[in-house]
Amino acid sequence: MSFGCQRPLPTRQPRRNDDNGTVSTPPRRPGRPPGAGNTRELVLAAARRAFTEKGYDAASLRQIAGDAGVDQGMLRHYYTDKAGLFRAAMELPIDLQAVLKGLLAGGRDGLGERMLRWFLRQWDEAREHSPMVILVRSAVTHDESTRMLREFITAQVLGPLAAAMETPDRELRASLVGSQMVGLVMARYIVRVEPLASADHETVIAAVAPTLQRYLTGSIS
Repeated sequence: MSFGCQRPLPTRQPRRNDDNGTVSTPPRRPGRPPGAGNTRELVLAAARRAFTEKGYDAASLRQIAGDAGVDQGMLRHYYTDKAGLFRAAMELPIDLQAVLKGLLAGGRDGLGERMLRWFLRQWDEAREHSPMVILVRSAVTHDESTRMLREFITAQVLGPLAAAMETPDRELRASLVGSQMVGLVMARYIVRVEPLASADHETVIAAVAPTLQRYLTGSIS
């Protein structure tokens, strides 16, 4: 498999004796680490760390390639550019629509609490490496991230949620739920506003779940 332009394979350079008699080996050419079957996972993990710590604009392909132990040309071969790598790094390890279907199966009563409890558990386990947290952080300064966050929220959360409601204003209700969730991610995991940032789940649920439930089933006029 090629990671870039086809080039003749370099001839193996013989080992040589240095002036001090030490036998040395020519340095290995950059590229895929030998025997690294999980190279893609290493690259995406390095990308998530870079986007999390520095944001989209400051993260560089050079840094990500170095952290993953691969050649920068390999990243361009597979992902074209930083935007392509960013999109790949945001892949979700779970099917959110299936999760929401399960949450909705419990009925509309208590749905706000069930949703919030599930998302808090996911966010706290992943912390800064959560795709949602990375998207919210990057969306502040990067147009592509803003678009991706909007599409992520609409397709993965708001769309299925609105489809399950039986009210004329269901799109508005779903978008209000989305605004509450994005705001919570920003305050708790990115800006880290205290004491919200370190509050336990039950405290957050007691304060926020009733608002979510009102958006879902209560009066919003």
